[in-house]
This record gives sequence, structure tokens and C-alpha cells, in this order.
Amino acid sequence: MSVVLIIERRIVQDISRITRDPPHGVKASPFSDNMMYCHAIINGPEDTMWETGTFHLLIKFTEDYPTSPPNVRFLTRMYHPNIYSDGKICLDILQNQWSAMYDVAAVLTSIQSLLSDPNPDSPANPQAAKMFVNNRVEYDRLVLECVEDSWAIPTLPEGTFEDE
Repeated sequence: MSVVLIIERRIVQDISRITRDPPHGVKASPFSDNMMYCHAIINGPEDTMWETGTFHLLIKFTEDYPTSPPNVRFLTRMYHPNIYSDGKICLDILQNQWSAMYDVAAVLTSIQSLLSDPNPDSPANPQAAKMFVNNRVEYDRLVLECVEDSWAIPTLPEGTFEDE
């Protein structure tokens, strides 16, 4: 069996789990023409500034998934200490704490949790981290702008993941 077929089988397994037993506020589906890409949606965590947002993400599975983590980025504009301006996410399980035991649902629920529990000590966006700590009113205002922006359906940016 080819490596791509093994990866695709795992992706189908991961997506089937989300479809069969969806975590609260998480959805994902593979692209119809390329199983190595998935479109995901997470709802903002309840009782947070992000609560009414609907955030779109793009998942690109690597050729050694699940041994290595997928590449994940927000398509929705985000203002958060642990999210880079290009939408990439600074999250331990997407980097050095990855385990093949994690699946798409675990990745998406971890990202959802990150929204409500940012880590300003390890920032991907130093400006957002500084504002989160020193000017919470302005930080919250910028988060609410992102939440409002999230209500529009995003388009896939040109060249997404070309550099990876």
C-alpha cells in the first residue's frame, strides 16, 4: 500500500470521528479534489470574547502524517498572542509536543482552547501579547473586530502553504 493511501486512510478516519462524534464547536472536511487538505471551522469558546465567532482554518497534512503534525493556519483574520499575522498557530502540539496519537479533533479542540487561554509569554504576535497584558480594553476591541470579520466566508489566499 502506498504511503499516500495510508495517510489518506488516516485522514478519513480522523474526519469520520469528527462527523460521528463531533467535539463541541468543531467541524472539518477534506477538499473533494485533494485529501491532503482540509477545511475546518471552529466556533469561539463559550464565555470568551471569541464566543460568537466562526473561524475558518486550512489544514495541510504532511507526507509523514500522523508521524508529524499537519500544517494548520487560520483563514480568518485573528488578533491573538499565539497566532502569527499569516494565520499560523504557535501551539506546542503542532510543534515539539506532537504525538501520532493526536487526530484532527484533538488539534482543533486544542486551537479552540488556545483562543480562551492565550500564552503571552511565548508570543507569535508580540504586539497582541503586550496589549493582552497591558491594555486589555484595546485588546478586547481588536478581538471583537476579528469576531465580526469571522462572519464572512474567507477565500483561500494565493500561494497558501507554497513555502512549506
